[in-house]
Amino acid sequence: MTDPTVSDADVTHVDCDTCSARGLACDDCVITFLLGAPPSGVEIGRDERRAIEALAAGGLVPPLRLVTPVAGPQVDGSEVRGA
Repeated sequence: MTDPTVSDADVTHVDCDTCSARGLACDDCVITFLLGAPPSGVEIGRDERRAIEALAAGGLVPPLRLVTPVAGPQVDGSEVRGA
């Protein structure tokens, strides 16, 4: 079974420096498990990602815990109302 949060993009760039879960989930992430924390990130192809998902589903390795940051809404001062 594949992870529904993972897209079918050809390549996933995993950059531990920009992962929002860094520090919280590193000990249970397949990247740390296999490679340590790679300083410049790592590229994972679609087939590699599916293989990692299958290994994780079988309990052989931890899953990918990558959480990419999302930009919040832009708010300017005119939208803030005083009481």
